[in-house]
Amino acid sequence: MNYIEKFVDFLRRTAGILREDIQVVKDRDPAARGTLEVIFSYPGLHAIWMYRIAHYLHEKSVPLLPRLISMSGRLLTGIEIHQGAKMGKGLFIDHGMGVVIGETTEIGNNVTLFQGVTLGGTGKEKGKRHPTIEDNVVIAAGASVLGPVRIGESSKIGAGAVVISDVPPNCTVVGVPGRVTVCSGERISAIDLHHERLPDPVLESLKAIEVRLDRIESELGLRGKKPAEKKETSAQRKKPATKKSAAPKGKKKEKDENI
Repeated sequence: MNYIEKFVDFLRRTAGILREDIQVVKDRDPAARGTLEVIFSYPGLHAIWMYRIAHYLHEKSVPLLPRLISMSGRLLTGIEIHQGAKMGKGLFIDHGMGVVIGETTEIGNNVTLFQGVTLGGTGKEKGKRHPTIEDNVVIAAGASVLGPVRIGESSKIGAGAVVISDVPPNCTVVGVPGRVTVCSGERISAIDLHHERLPDPVLESLKAIEVRLDRIESELGLRGKKPAEKKETSAQRKKPATKKSAAPKGKKKEKDENI
C-alpha cells in the first residue's frame, strides 16, 4: 500500500468517526435539529474532535503541540480534555461548560457527561490516578469522580455527587460523599439518560422513621389521643388565697398624731 492509498484510507476512517460523533449527538439530544446545527454549534462535539487530534499527536510522541491543541479546545469550548486520556466510541458531552477530564482517565463506549463534570485525580503520584468509566455510564451535572476508581457499566452518578470509591455495575450513586442507593444487578437498557430519576436517601430514612413511630404508637394505644391535661390537686384547691397583712393599729394612730 503506497502513501496515497494510506492517506485515502485515513480520510475514510476519519470521515466514519466524524459521522458517528454527529449521530451520537442527534440520537441523545432532542434539541438537535439538523446535521449543520450539530456541526457548528455543539461545543461538546468540538471538544471531542480537538481531543482526537491532540490524542493522535500525543500517541505519536509529538512534543508540545498536543498540549497546545488541548488548551485551545479549553479556550474555545470551556471543556478541558487532557490529550493523554483514553476514550471509546459514542461519548456525548451535553452543554459541556466546566467539564474536566484528566490525563489517565479511561472512558468506555456510549458514555454521557453533563456540564460541570470532573473526572479528576488525587495526590501528586505518577501513574494511574484518574477514574475508569465503563460502558453506558451517565454522569449528571456537577458530579465529581476522583481518583483511580472504577464506575461499573450502566451506572448513574447523580448531580453534585462526589465519588471516591468503586461503583458496581447497574447502580445509582448520590450524595457527598457518593453512596450507592440503588443497585439492581440487572441491565435495564443500554443508555438511560433519565438522571433526574434518582432516589433521595435522606427522605427515605425519614419516611422509615415515621413508619416505625406510627407502629410504636399503635402498639402503645397512643394513636389519636391528645396529651393529658395537668389536673389540679386537692391541696391546691383547699389552699386559701393569701391576703395582704394589715398595718398595726398603734403605728397608724401615731402617724395620724404626727400629722
